[in-house]
Amino acid sequence: MLLSPGQRAPEFSLISSTGDTVRLGDFTGKNYLVLIFYPGDETPGCTQQLCAVRDDYAKFEAKNAKVFGVNPGSGDSHRKFVKRHGFQFPLLIDEDRTAAKLFGCDSRPAIKRTVYVIDPQGTVVYVKQGMPSDEEILQAIPAMTPPLLNRQAEAP
Repeated sequence: MLLSPGQRAPEFSLISSTGDTVRLGDFTGKNYLVLIFYPGDETPGCTQQLCAVRDDYAKFEAKNAKVFGVNPGSGDSHRKFVKRHGFQFPLLIDEDRTAAKLFGCDSRPAIKRTVYVIDPQGTVVYVKQGMPSDEEILQAIPAMTPPLLNRQAEAP
């Protein structure tokens, strides 16, 4: 079952295509997090979806959002996919589908194509199955001026 807006996002820890460990807690108090669960590297729909994010990536950065694609593909598959299409964001390796299960996206044999936006407090603020437009995803992320991180540094 998919999570709903207002629910706390589950903690996860996955290795990225760059070899870094990525955890939900790494973004607490700092960034919005966009998780794009998708069925497979180099499939037509997935390539179209992630290339659209690539093309609009500056808009995500402007809203202090970190973007990650997530699927059960291997590190090697993810690295090739990133390189071939010039993604500025890493892909997370979820080979045992742990994150997909936590987020309600594991629908064997495939992953349910689903986009989540999680706010800096760890709360789901947007969830949609399928391929929502980048504009729709970006509308779920409020403008942040000055960046949240700077406001925290200024707090008493």
